[in-house]
Amino acid sequence: MIAASPGLAAVPPATRAAASFLAFDFGTRRVGVASGNTLTRSATPLETISAIGDARFEAIARLIREWRPDALVVGVPRHPDGKAHENTLRAQRFARSLGGRFGLPVHEVDERYSTVEAAARGARDLDAEAAAVILEQFLGNRE
Repeated sequence: MIAASPGLAAVPPATRAAASFLAFDFGTRRVGVASGNTLTRSATPLETISAIGDARFEAIARLIREWRPDALVVGVPRHPDGKAHENTLRAQRFARSLGGRFGLPVHEVDERYSTVEAAARGARDLDAEAAAVILEQFLGNRE
């Protein structure tokens, strides 16, 4: 589910206000989180949430209150050939839950190899760094 801001495409990139994002590397046991914005087109790993159910969403709510993002980005895993698998559907369900709970636009990003890239960067927190990789990919693909 990719949400676009109304009127965003009609405004030249140089005149748009900077938008901020929180990105999530979804996992059934852990969720990596990163922040970033369109001004710098970079992302910073924040933390890994090691909680499930309501506790997970309470931690995310805390981060949303703290960082006040304009939108959220969720990495959606796929097989190397692009086909969906069980975790693809879980990540998409997580993305829909975020949108419904927090009322923010949610963008899905193909996150194949984000953990490999995070490891290659020498990440201390692999999940949070993978979220940064996902967000940088998203920011790099925006106009």
